[in-house]
Amino acid sequence: MKTTRLEAFSDAVIAIILTIMVLDLKAPHECSPNALLKLLPNFFCYILSFVIIAIYWVNHHHLIHLAQKVDAPVLWANVHLLFWMTLIPWTTAYLGESCAIPLAVALYGIVALACSASFHLLRAAIARHHRADADLVKLHRSIRRKNLMVIVVYAISIPLAWVSVPLALALIALPALLYFLPDRRIEQHHNGQS
Repeated sequence: MKTTRLEAFSDAVIAIILTIMVLDLKAPHECSPNALLKLLPNFFCYILSFVIIAIYWVNHHHLIHLAQKVDAPVLWANVHLLFWMTLIPWTTAYLGESCAIPLAVALYGIVALACSASFHLLRAAIARHHRADADLVKLHRSIRRKNLMVIVVYAISIPLAWVSVPLALALIALPALLYFLPDRRIEQHHNGQS
């Protein structure tokens, strides 16, 4: 299978995830500024989740373009990632509606952890095909370290939700800063192959 089919399927699922998420943003029933203020927690949760999903989409795009072939392990790892990403709208809505109670923050952290671990597994499935290329092995090693660091950050955020909700949310948002720009070496690899 070519990577274009995998990428097109993933793009469609991610587009649906974003659509579901925006549909959870409801307009206030009252026509007052105070009614809009009540929706701010939902809106901020939406922004956080939108940014996280957008970062997954950008990094997924770059990762899939590293794939030399798409086999069953790559397909299943990709579906595994998409499964966890489909839960982001639900945890986003719960987090916003619950005014960020510890349980909602912890559930959001669990889904973020599962997404990150799934991305790590997808990267590992793709990396299996690059064992003969020293440059790609080095690149995957670097990406793996970053993936594992993010997994640890998300894992810490889960129990921390019961100690400090703001700190747990900050830890959940931190990986977005780390992944906002994709690894330049991946882009350089793509440009070198063009």
